Amino acid sequence: MYTRTSSALLIGLTLAACGGASPKDEAKLPAATSLAEAEAGVAKAAADNGLISCAVSGASVFAARCEVETAQTKEGLILTLRHPDGGFRRLLVVKDGRGVVAADGADPAVVKPIANNLIEVALAGDIYRLPATVKGAAPTQTP
Repeated sequence: MYTRTSSALLIGLTLAACGGASPKDEAKLPAATSLAEAEAGVAKAAADNGLISCAVSGASVFAARCEVETAQTKEGLILTLRHPDGGFRRLLVVKDGRGVVAADGADPAVVKPIANNLIEVALAGDIYRLPATVKGAAPTQTP
C-alpha cells in the first residue's frame, strides 16, 4: 500500500524541493549562508506541502511539481515519484551509502550530492532534487 509523503522519510533521506514554496512558507525560512542552503530551505517548505522539485518530461528548469508516495516492501522503502503528466519513477532507498537506486526498469539512477543536505537523482532524462544526509558531510548550520 502506498502512502503520500509530506515530510521526513526514514534513514536520513528527507524529500524536499527547490522553489515552489508559498511566500508564507518562505517567511518561515532561516537566513541561509549559501545558495545550496537556501535551496534546501525552500525545498523543505515545498516538501511540507507534499511536493519535490523536479525537471521531468523534457523540462529544462526545476519546479516543485512532483508528488512522492512511499511504500514499505520486503525489498525496503520504495519511493514513487509522480510527474504532473501522470508519468512516474520508482526508487528504492538503500542503506549502503548510495541513498537510492532505481527500483525497476533498465535505466540506472545516478545520484550526485550537490550540498551537505541535497542530492540530485537523474533517471532516464528526468532529474529530482532530494534533501538527504550525505555521509561524511559536516552538518549545515543556520545563523
